[in-house]
Amino acid sequence: MSLLDQLRQDGRETAIIGLGKSGVAAGLLLRDHDVPVYASEIRDSETTRGWAGTLRAAGAEVELGLHDLARIARASTVVVAPGVPPEAPPIRAALDAGLSVLAEVDLGFTALPATRFVGLTGTNGKTTTTSLVAHLMTAIGLDAVAAGNIGLPLCEVARGATAPDWVALELSSFQLHDSPHVKPQVSALLNLSSNHLDRYHSIEEYFGDKALLFRNADASSVSVSNADDAAVQGIIATVPGRHLRFSTTRQADGWYDREAGWLMLGADRLLQRSRLPLLGDHNIANALAAGLIIRELGGSLEAMASGLTTFRAIEHRVEPVREVNGVLWINDSKSTNVTSTEVAITALDRPFVLLLGGRHKGEPYTRLGPLLKARCRAVVAYGESGDLVEQDLRDAVKVVRAGTFDDVVRTAAALAGPGDAVLLSPACSSYDMFNNYEERGATFRALVEAL
Repeated sequence: MSLLDQLRQDGRETAIIGLGKSGVAAGLLLRDHDVPVYASEIRDSETTRGWAGTLRAAGAEVELGLHDLARIARASTVVVAPGVPPEAPPIRAALDAGLSVLAEVDLGFTALPATRFVGLTGTNGKTTTTSLVAHLMTAIGLDAVAAGNIGLPLCEVARGATAPDWVALELSSFQLHDSPHVKPQVSALLNLSSNHLDRYHSIEEYFGDKALLFRNADASSVSVSNADDAAVQGIIATVPGRHLRFSTTRQADGWYDREAGWLMLGADRLLQRSRLPLLGDHNIANALAAGLIIRELGGSLEAMASGLTTFRAIEHRVEPVREVNGVLWINDSKSTNVTSTEVAITALDRPFVLLLGGRHKGEPYTRLGPLLKARCRAVVAYGESGDLVEQDLRDAVKVVRAGTFDDVVRTAAALAGPGDAVLLSPACSSYDMFNNYEERGATFRALVEAL
């Protein structure tokens, strides 16, 4: 009996904590199967009222501005949105009552029993690699979509008229924390570095949630991992099944022949580096991971190479916007941690102005200093973290403060000259000024287009 059938037969409400795209998708899937739903969201805004209206129209009961803890404790199970921390009162109430707490992606997984999955996680590169895997799946003729943390809730995929044969599933640490049923046919751990220390008590706790990608691995499982990352290899060492590794520094199952300029799969040449339309070594690693996955699914070298050459940078991730008066403007709004910003800086081959700021996530910015000394004209610091950014970097690079986001772009335009780049790579979350990193990136793009 499926989980949805069990919840319907139980007859009690399933509680949804937090709305957004994932919470709404979970609620609609539950209502499709006649499961009673109580959803609650602490924010009461025009946006959340729209989400609530969608769920109410489907027969769910919704409360905004509060969580009824007693009602949640009487539910059959709880589905939690990724942004709700484990210590939040409604989650504590559910756990104290002995209830199962599931991520939306876990509910969606149980509703797609015939679909096969490639699960991808890591600190950086998840969205690009997930998009790339889905793109290559389609290029080799598979019926596939990209879903999960990439923006399409898996419950929404499950509500479709027909289920896809394959899903490239991006999984965040928050989602993995509450996904006991997820078992991909192929799992990829791309890299690990410090992140989300505003939510986790330690880096080990964060890595522990990433490792949950492999919690259901068995002898039939295939794992793809970064041979250049010691933390990744420490996790993968005890995972059962077959292992494939990629590297940009040495020979491996997938590797970069830097001297000859070729991306390699074993002894086979996959693609010349010059034909990969993505900046930076991090994207070489992403392409190698994707190549190993797609070869595992039966893809030919020719089909993969063709697919790699037609892939384009995803929005908000080292995305060239336009060149204005010889200055290249780059949107990397998705970089919400210091390591991701380090990767973006390394991908640049020209002097640059860096736009850095937003809501602080617990990491010092001093690590960026050595990378900025050589080619960074200036850092434009803004948002709630502006004081910390200036404090951490003023000894390494010129730091200029800006107020509104319009001011940020105008200030950067004044600092950059022909041949330079302006890089929005904030190393912070967007929630002090925007609803999400997508809105931040879209605003940046609009301001640049208006220059």
